[in-house]
Amino acid sequence: MAPANRRHNDVEPAVEIDSGPARVRHDGLRLCAVTRQALDPDRLIRFVAGPEGVIVADLGRKLPGRGVWVTAEKTIVQRAIATHAFAKSLKRPVKAESGLADQVERLVERRVVEALAMANKAGLVTTGFEQVDELIASGGAKVLVQAADAAAGGRDKLARKFAAVARASGRAMALVTSLSTEQLSLAMGRSNVVHAALIQGGAAERFWNEAERLSRYRLGSAASGEPENAQDLEV
Repeated sequence: MAPANRRHNDVEPAVEIDSGPARVRHDGLRLCAVTRQALDPDRLIRFVAGPEGVIVADLGRKLPGRGVWVTAEKTIVQRAIATHAFAKSLKRPVKAESGLADQVERLVERRVVEALAMANKAGLVTTGFEQVDELIASGGAKVLVQAADAAAGGRDKLARKFAAVARASGRAMALVTSLSTEQLSLAMGRSNVVHAALIQGGAAERFWNEAERLSRYRLGSAASGEPENAQDLEV
């Protein structure tokens, strides 16, 4: 009898490890080497073995070689290391460093910072408490970004106002609180950036997608597809 987590008899062969980036179908399912669940590639991270047999994350899905797909959650990556899932999938000895899950988190963080910097270069980002407050009031703010180490008073005031405007307009609350003041400042190229907001645009959409991936990686299934802390700030 087929395992219960196979949705169809032909799912597993279609989503097994790939033989290289050219074989990756971005519209097809891939199988997590740990949970054995077939998921969309955007919910997974591709790993490959480097020249020395050390496992590295291929977040851009461009590195050559056979890939191993793992659910994009820190706890699942840790399980992949503990259970030797990479060696089992590749069917050869490889080395997964004990700090790989933390390394992946830093890489995902960097992609979020880079995406915010690109959105800023595209002219889609407003910074400063008063300026962000005005953009929220006008209904133009599509994503609200607040430093994780921001003072609670100003942070919560803007977040609650943003939640109210988002609810009134019928759209989801796009709140990002996963970056520090230092990281926001690095992305914006100026010091002491605590509050920022993004207007609609392709670069803003990319930033939001990267921020969601960081949230899911840190929180796992608890994220439920929502940005960090959004559920705590509804009015």
